Amino acid sequence: MSPRRSDPNARSTLVDIAARLLAEEGPEALSTRRIAAEAGSSTMAVYTHFGGMQGLVREMVHEGFARLQRYLTGVTETDDPVADMALLGRAYRGNALANPDLYAVMFGGFSLAGFTLSDEDRQHGRYTLANVARCAGRCIASGRFEPGDPELVAHHMWVATHGLVTLELGDYLFEPYDAERIFESQLVNMMVSAGDKPETAARSVADSRTRLETEVPE
Repeated sequence: MSPRRSDPNARSTLVDIAARLLAEEGPEALSTRRIAAEAGSSTMAVYTHFGGMQGLVREMVHEGFARLQRYLTGVTETDDPVADMALLGRAYRGNALANPDLYAVMFGGFSLAGFTLSDEDRQHGRYTLANVARCAGRCIASGRFEPGDPELVAHHMWVATHGLVTLELGDYLFEPYDAERIFESQLVNMMVSAGDKPETAARSVADSRTRLETEVPE
């Protein structure tokens, strides 16, 4: 009899289950027994794949940023870097809406199953910001953004978009000022605040919306 092959999706499944339990029931729901039961596997799976609960929590952070990176790297570079920047914002939001449980863990600073995120854990995902900083540099070089520090511009974009997404995921935004309306306006305002003209910013933001389905995963 040949040995049974391990499920190649087991790691991702365990991560998703742990993130969901955390979001729905809090840290007290995170136990190897509970996670294994939800996954239909033995508790040994958590130790086999992650070395224990602390490793699983850290993997949730890493997996969350890995998924974000896939969204951001789906954005292609065009001759309109401002439209590219707006699409990066759409990709960031799209990832958060598609992976809300992991998103909550990625930016958490609280104790999870007896494990507290370290400074190294919090800094882990900063590689994803390089996508935005590189695009900011192109926006500056094109003359659309004012001369400045691309890293700082990227941080401004991140902070603003993260704030909106956090409120959206918390169901704090309602009509007539719902998340969709605010986000579209915010994208234009962010480009203008970085130095672009209102009319060209609005046009680039509109163009980025037409690219959404082909470059940003659902």
